[in-house]
Amino acid sequence: MSLAAGIDVGSSAVKAVVVDDGAGAPVLLGKAANRVRGRDLSEVVEDTYARALKVAGVAHGDVAYVATTGEAESVRFRTGHFYSMTTHARGALFLDPEARAALDVGALHGRVIRMDARGKVESYRMTSQCASGSGQFLENIARYLGVTLPEIGPLSRRADAPEACSSICAVLAETDVINMVSRGVSSANILKGIHLSMAERLSKLVRAARCESVVMLTGGLSADEGLFHALVEIAGQQGVAIDLRTHPDSVYAGALGAAIWGAFRRRKLEQRGRALGSAG
Repeated sequence: MSLAAGIDVGSSAVKAVVVDDGAGAPVLLGKAANRVRGRDLSEVVEDTYARALKVAGVAHGDVAYVATTGEAESVRFRTGHFYSMTTHARGALFLDPEARAALDVGALHGRVIRMDARGKVESYRMTSQCASGSGQFLENIARYLGVTLPEIGPLSRRADAPEACSSICAVLAETDVINMVSRGVSSANILKGIHLSMAERLSKLVRAARCESVVMLTGGLSADEGLFHALVEIAGQQGVAIDLRTHPDSVYAGALGAAIWGAFRRRKLEQRGRALGSAG
């Protein structure tokens, strides 16, 4: 086996994967994720990585390259680091070889990354700094409504009369929600309204990036079925000609891309070393 690991350090969660790249086509062996929740980030990183190694059935010394992405300054044992747009693009391609763009929706921002068939980034667009299109904003609203994160998507899909929510400012949007609750609007209709608002902003990014064909949803909110279906709905209404897809491992796209690029860099370094050795 030729093993590489990828660690994606986000603002709210850490994801780690172990892949075997020995046969030329990467194979996912193990994965793990942990929410930070105010804990020491270094401890969360080490615990998450240890869990991924355990699932893969390998030891730390078996891994030839540990690649990081995201806010990875705290990963003291990393071999190399890759920019997150590059890793999400390559991770999306691994999850679906037909993907030509990644729509990454994380805790603090949303962005669309257009890439070629090799995973090379061609262009990107990112939401403004206002947080109303982010996972953290959605989590804050869910906490206010007394809804757990796994409940958000199923609740949103049960909505029968979604309530419009401000799509401009997170503060205004939270004020909207408070008013909705006071008027007796159901949590399902509030969440669906928020999903639709987020979907409108993200759909604009997709159009601005001129995405076509398959777009893979990645990042922490890729597992939110309510957001996924809202995105499909809005894209249809706006005439955005894309095939939006998600995958059970979409939340690991950044870590997967880091591991795959790390394995590629390791091979290149080994080839260079052999070439220098033979030249000497």
